[in-house]
Amino acid sequence: MSLIVYLAAGLFGLSAVVLLLRPGMALRDPLTLSTCAAIVLGSLVFVCSAPLTLAAVNSLTGVPNFGAPVTYGMLSAYSCSLVILLIHWRGGPRERVRRMVLRSVAAYAALIVAIVVLFALGDARSERLNDLDTYYANTPYLREMILLYLIGHSAATLTMCVLCVKWSREVTGLLRAGIRLILAGSLLDVVGFQLCKYTAVAARWAGHDLDVLSTQVAPPLASLGALLCSAGYALPRLQPAAAARLGVLRDYRRLGPLWSRVRFVSTAPKPPSSLWQLPRARLHWREMSIHDALLGLAPYFDDRVRERALSAARHAGRGGHEARIAAEAAMVADAARRAAAREEPLEAPSGYRLHATEVSGTGGLVELAQAVLRSPAEPAEPAVREGREGREGPEDREGREEGTVSTSHG
Repeated sequence: MSLIVYLAAGLFGLSAVVLLLRPGMALRDPLTLSTCAAIVLGSLVFVCSAPLTLAAVNSLTGVPNFGAPVTYGMLSAYSCSLVILLIHWRGGPRERVRRMVLRSVAAYAALIVAIVVLFALGDARSERLNDLDTYYANTPYLREMILLYLIGHSAATLTMCVLCVKWSREVTGLLRAGIRLILAGSLLDVVGFQLCKYTAVAARWAGHDLDVLSTQVAPPLASLGALLCSAGYALPRLQPAAAARLGVLRDYRRLGPLWSRVRFVSTAPKPPSSLWQLPRARLHWREMSIHDALLGLAPYFDDRVRERALSAARHAGRGGHEARIAAEAAMVADAARRAAAREEPLEAPSGYRLHATEVSGTGGLVELAQAVLRSPAEPAEPAVREGREGREGPEDREGREEGTVSTSHG
């Protein structure tokens, strides 16, 4: 049982790590900070409630069952953190939020003090690591202590359930999915943990024995509920990172047509073990290599090819920017064909700067790559082909055609 509880605590705590990936921003955001506090306290509850931890606490303090008020106090602190999380989640004027937070802290602090006092007044000389709730269910003062911690926790989780039902109707996307996971985890806590505890304790009051609900059923269901809640806390925070990662992968894939056309020109060193690189590093290397290849193709850039393609794009009804990108793609494709055919560079190459080299980021290269994808393997416009043939001899045309064939098979 201790292993299951420790595992739940570790997995629960991982969601706090996700929320604190940018600690500077997290510490300035009350909502993120309160969420992380709730997760950390929830993890500590699991650690404290494990039989191995209870035995260690009892042994260190020399007080039988001293781990019980520690665990119950920690659970009450966790319940308080849930209420504070709901307050920040709901929002409102800063003074009102601050006042409600202070009231919640005061209420649960009084509850924790009452738990400690009742434990001190009660008689708990027989150490119970698994069934203290039911074993002492009829013991004066300890009975009240058990009821207090259950009621305090129930108040927080039931409030969480009610507000999650309301808010899930008002939001969409991953935020709604996260709220629904929190709702599922809270309901599992209410039904699987609290209801089992209440039932087992009430059975003891009635002279029956349903301890199995408290000792065997409640702990794993509470662990599962906590895992669902932790997933719900982390899921909305993962959305921006996931979107950025998908954007990087999409840009890397969309640069493929341009890279396959100009890769033979690039002299950029290929990094070792590129297969295991992170997507952003792979995208950066592809950008760098394409820019290097475009620089190598610059002596083959022909303004006449670009101008004819630009004119054709405008006649086709394309806008100014779209026509420019299409013309640049035609010029790059033409330069790549002639470089692959090992033709001589132009005596007076173009000094034209591509749009992709004038803008920062990947957007310009992606536009050029998509235009190259739509650009045919041979010049589509007759005027472009005629202009090329007018400047080439028969040997040049033959060599270009052979280079194109060899490239397509290579």
